[in-house]
Amino acid sequence: MKQTFTAIVWREGEWFIAQCLEVDVASQGRTEKEAIENLREALELYFEEPTPKAVPKIVKVEAEVRAT
Repeated sequence: MKQTFTAIVWREGEWFIAQCLEVDVASQGRTEKEAIENLREALELYFEEPTPKAVPKIVKVEAEVRAT
């Protein structure tokens, strides 16, 4: 499924930064086009279904917490 996102692009020194406005994802590139392409790839990775390689271990952790 494809979805359209809005991005802002600006230059910082020698790099172009592309940041998605709907999701907290950003990327960079040496050109504006490269920054946008890298952002597209970052968004696809962000929304990719996780595929666990091992069963996670669930543990309990006890910590002393002092109320102030």
